Amino acid sequence: MKRLSCLFHLLVLFLVGLDQFSKTLIEKNIFLYQKIEVIPGLLNLTRIHNRGIIFGAFSNLHHPAGRIILTLLSFVGLAVVIYFYLKTPVAEKMTKFSFSLILAGALGNLIDRVTRGYVVDFIDFHLGRYHWPYFNLADSFITVGGLGVILLLFISGRKRECCPSS
Repeated sequence: MKRLSCLFHLLVLFLVGLDQFSKTLIEKNIFLYQKIEVIPGLLNLTRIHNRGIIFGAFSNLHHPAGRIILTLLSFVGLAVVIYFYLKTPVAEKMTKFSFSLILAGALGNLIDRVTRGYVVDFIDFHLGRYHWPYFNLADSFITVGGLGVILLLFISGRKRECCPSS
């Protein structure tokens, strides 16, 4: 079990490294607001600086106090994720995996917020002129991990409904 627990920790570190590597690569090769078409009509790489939270929410907060509050809330959110990550038994592999994704994403974006003052977003999905908010790998990790936790809670709730204990 200790070996498996170590693998989850390594997964978090790997994903944070992958996120930070992708953001550094984007910053070194794409100018701010430059658009590189990857799949015409569907996917661009466009570098933006997000001072808000996931998918650009609250990014119009220009007052330093707003940014400080968002950073503090990020730390609080990270503490909650760490708590659940550490409390989830390794035997619950899918739940642990989901919290690993959330933790890696939260760490990746918090590193940006603390070191850069903003989060580097660069993935631009769109259908014609209809765009999904810009995001990055960390946002993807948080989203997939969060959906995983919700799905696993739903499934475990259904199991209890279907199979009451005697």
